[in-house]
Amino acid sequence: MWWVDVKAALGQRINLEAILCSTMVMFKDPKLAMPHISVPDIRYIDWAVLRKKGFKGVVFDKDNTITAPYSLKPWPPLASSLECCKLAFGHDIAVFSNSAGLHEYDHDGSKARMLEGAIGIKVIRHRVKKPGGTAEETEKHFGCEASRLIMVGDRPFTDIVYGNRNGFLTILTEPLSLAEEPFIVKQVRKLENSFVRYWSRRRLKPLGQRLLPDPNICVREPHPSQD
Repeated sequence: MWWVDVKAALGQRINLEAILCSTMVMFKDPKLAMPHISVPDIRYIDWAVLRKKGFKGVVFDKDNTITAPYSLKPWPPLASSLECCKLAFGHDIAVFSNSAGLHEYDHDGSKARMLEGAIGIKVIRHRVKKPGGTAEETEKHFGCEASRLIMVGDRPFTDIVYGNRNGFLTILTEPLSLAEEPFIVKQVRKLENSFVRYWSRRRLKPLGQRLLPDPNICVREPHPSQD
């Protein structure tokens, strides 16, 4: 119904859960916003290395991580990297989004099914927005503990905080396109990134990750064919 779509659009712009959680992170535990790995985009990740290190699955945010905002199509330059990820992890890849698959805005799962058909990746159904909630739905989907999973997203205070709170390896990417992003989201993004840069200058380290003590071993320059 039309008011559900309006509510979803507003909710994706103003994430009250993230605002409350961000306040907690800023004043109590800023390490939660620090990613284990930061890259321009997923082409810089060696998925085969991560698989060999014992990780069982990859969880992608959607908007500005693997698609443009509100798009159902993968960002074209990332196609080969997504294929490499599928080659390494098989079917153990999923999307965990604050739009498609979130019960509040996608109660009948229609948006999730549409996205799955478009990108060929399973969408995890869940009830609580990132960064809130536990990893219960994700662990159930993959059949393993969150410490063996990888969370990839473009927002420090949603994707990365959610991943770190639940024990994932966290990978922060830069946004793919700001052209379609609402003004308020752009401003919040700037604020989030300014805090992360400040904490980085203060040499604040991310939380430890047992399977990957040295995250740099899975970061590489993209192959020319991926540019």
